[in-house]
Amino acid sequence: MNDPSPREIDPVLAAVLANRLDAIVREMMNTLFRAGRSSVLNMARDFSCCVVAEDDQLLATAEGLQAHVLGAGLQVASMRRLHDDLAPGDAFLHNDPYLGNTHTADHTLLVPVFADGEHLFTVSAKAHQADCGNSAPSTYMPHARDVYEEGGLVFPCVRIQRDWQDVGDVIRMCRARIRVPEMWYGDYLASLGAVRIGEARLGEMIAQYGAATLRGFVTWWFDYSERRMEQAIRELPARRLHARGVHDPLPGLPDGVPVDVTVDIQAHHGKITVDLRDNVDCVDAGINLSRSCAMAGAIIAVFNCLPSDVPHNAGSFRRLDILIREGSAIGGLAFPHSASMATTNLLNRLINGMQSAFTQLGDGHGLAEGAGALGVGYGVISGVDARSGEDYVNEIVLGNNGGPASPRCDGWVTYAMPDCAKTIYIDSVEILEQKYPIHFRHLRLLADSGGAGRFRGGPASEMVFGPTNAPMQVFYAADFALHPPAGVLGGAPGSLASVARVEADGRHTGLAAMGDTTLAPGEWIVGLEAGGGGYGDPRTRDPEAVARDVLDGWVSAEAAGDVYGVAIRVEDGAVSVDAAATAQLRAG
Repeated sequence: MNDPSPREIDPVLAAVLANRLDAIVREMMNTLFRAGRSSVLNMARDFSCCVVAEDDQLLATAEGLQAHVLGAGLQVASMRRLHDDLAPGDAFLHNDPYLGNTHTADHTLLVPVFADGEHLFTVSAKAHQADCGNSAPSTYMPHARDVYEEGGLVFPCVRIQRDWQDVGDVIRMCRARIRVPEMWYGDYLASLGAVRIGEARLGEMIAQYGAATLRGFVTWWFDYSERRMEQAIRELPARRLHARGVHDPLPGLPDGVPVDVTVDIQAHHGKITVDLRDNVDCVDAGINLSRSCAMAGAIIAVFNCLPSDVPHNAGSFRRLDILIREGSAIGGLAFPHSASMATTNLLNRLINGMQSAFTQLGDGHGLAEGAGALGVGYGVISGVDARSGEDYVNEIVLGNNGGPASPRCDGWVTYAMPDCAKTIYIDSVEILEQKYPIHFRHLRLLADSGGAGRFRGGPASEMVFGPTNAPMQVFYAADFALHPPAGVLGGAPGSLASVARVEADGRHTGLAAMGDTTLAPGEWIVGLEAGGGGYGDPRTRDPEAVARDVLDGWVSAEAAGDVYGVAIRVEDGAVSVDAAATAQLRAG
């Protein structure tokens, strides 16, 4: 077949190729999901796959976590820079946040794909590890003053396979330093299977269509995506927006860490500039943002606030300028500062700040703040299982942070966090209790925890669990325990996160929102995540919607009257609105 130029690409062929690339990424994801050994992968799906084109341009992401994949081109760039001898059969292990990765816990496998001896694509599989060799049995180290105190194994894009065979030295390093090495190795094999499947499927595409056709398609697809992005931005009002959020205090940081964002919408040019330079220097804690995470957070927020759907790839990114200052805690990560928690805490404050800033354009724009507490519901548990005598480490993913209210709907119930909304799955309590020596007393949603508004924030959750047969250490790092997710345009904030423990004699003891505790059998830990912020004046909410909330248990009858100005009548289990009393309440 003749090799078309980008302008000659048939739109039908382009649609076929774009969807085929997404199908390849989904097949990679399915492989990792089914083959992963840790519950972080095979239940929670805390992993992502993508395809990167030439010149380090993100091409296809399907349903990967945006915080994982939007900065994937930075990792491929470091692979090409560090290795001038790329060859078929190579695979590289990359988890270095100073070289484009997110944070140390995310092990990424990169495989270059060739056509006629030329490097054409790179497939990537990034998987959050149950353990990455940190100095404590947790992949999240909020109090780590630097990478040395963090302690994790760092692989600056090292070759882990040559000629499709493992480099044994690297494998042995991981086995020697990572807790529960067999689980790590099983997850490594799952990631390896994913990238090798991606490599094979791309090879089939190259054989069918030819490298020149695929290059033409990539150019066409990026240009098309850029046009879509430009059009979406032109639909916005031209404004300069500013927002500030504040991370809760940490040791040595009694005032917390502010996050300042300026968004310049140049609607007439179809461009948006996100300025993150006016932020504090890197802090002596594990919450600094890697460049990859800061860029991803800015892109996530913009996409969430656009008036129409746009492809997520390097073409649409051309319309975004993200300004980062070297040495800044927001993306300018400087050695040896720690970015152990770059995918969570400050990242969620960044996304929230930008999304709420868009509400300055007026009603109908932007979002309230979504909850992002990495509390007990996302705790890392570890210990020795007395049933087998074997060590275990695992992050549970059962927390429910309330989603942000929008101009059109209430906050999402199973939101998780701003950086991974929609993509993270929720663990099964029953399977966790089978796999680990853990017992859950209860897991429930909390009434009146979502911020009130014309549209209501999503509710928070509470969970209580403890060990069954031997002591268990639990690590957690809940932001939003002092500064709640804010409401916008008259909406109320969501509820705060908190942590407590229940002693064997029933006494309750409050714990710091970030830290760890060791539980003996008969002791319990209690975690409340946070609720999402509301959007708009609560007293303009549809009274029938308030009645449904009361019936469903999202809102109490008392709050319906006091906060929403809706008089609720409950008779024989039926919930209805007292229209006359409601009119009187709202008039008052």
